[in-house]
Amino acid sequence: MTDPEIISLIENSPRQGHRALFEEYYSYVYAIAVNILRGYGSAEDIEECVIDSFASVINDLSGEALKPFIGTVTRNKALNMRRKLAGHSGKNISIDSDEFSELPSSERLEQNIEDSERTAFILQKIKELGEPDSTIIIQKYYYERNAKEIGRLTGMKAAAVRMRCSRAIKKLRDLLSGIS
Repeated sequence: MTDPEIISLIENSPRQGHRALFEEYYSYVYAIAVNILRGYGSAEDIEECVIDSFASVINDLSGEALKPFIGTVTRNKALNMRRKLAGHSGKNISIDSDEFSELPSSERLEQNIEDSERTAFILQKIKELGEPDSTIIIQKYYYERNAKEIGRLTGMKAAAVRMRCSRAIKKLRDLLSGIS
């Protein structure tokens, strides 16, 4: 079944259209979720991600091509779930255990401090871009949102978000040109 047929079916008979959408794209969505969540979550977590992805797609369906839209939504849902699962997977280790790692070397500490300072500097430069450019950059590159989602957050059209993002990246590149 083609994307226009699925969209038409959803408009005429939502229940049948949603079923057709699910049948057509289930394997695709499942494959994306498995690839991102492998090693982080259980089979139930993967199924939950698939269901959440379809729920988001159905609630925000538009006339655009379905496959890239569904793939993007699924990727974002799976990455968010992976971050959540990774944060909760920390295990407690006894200080007497062989698994307890030694304190990091001073070289690594210095690298971490340098990285933190660089990150703070970059964030300061992003703030210097002003609104809504700083919001667009943070939403796109930190939260991995697409132009349509950012547009909803900022009250702008997706095309305007893409153009502002492109210009903001050029400004940021100029601001950061002094970093080595």
